Amino acid sequence: MAGRTSFAELRARMTPEAQALSRQKSAQLEREMNLAELRRAMKLSQDEIAALLNISQGSVAKMEKRADMLVGTLRRFIQAMGGDLEMIARFPEESIKIESFESLSAKEQHETSA
Repeated sequence: MAGRTSFAELRARMTPEAQALSRQKSAQLEREMNLAELRRAMKLSQDEIAALLNISQGSVAKMEKRADMLVGTLRRFIQAMGGDLEMIARFPEESIKIESFESLSAKEQHETSA
C-alpha cells in the first residue's frame, strides 16, 4: 500500500481539537437530509407515503425532487412520516422559532376533524 494512509492513522495524527471538529461536522452532515433521504432513513417507501397522503406515488416522487413547496405541503409530508415540522430562523446572534406555522397546523387539524 505504498503512498496510502489509513483514515484511522490520519485521525490519530490530528490534534484533539481537530478530531472534535471532525466529529461535530460528521454529526451535522448525518442530520442533513433531503426528503427522499429522510423517507428512506425512516424505512418508508414512496407508496407508503402516497397512501398516507392520499396521493399517487408519482406525486411523492415529484415532491421529493422539488426545491420549493408550500409549508403546509411539507408539514403534511413530515407528519406522514410520524414527525413534526418546526420553522427556525437562524441569525448570527440568535435562532428564533417561527410560531405562525404552528397555529396554521392547529387550525388545519381542527378543520379536518370537524
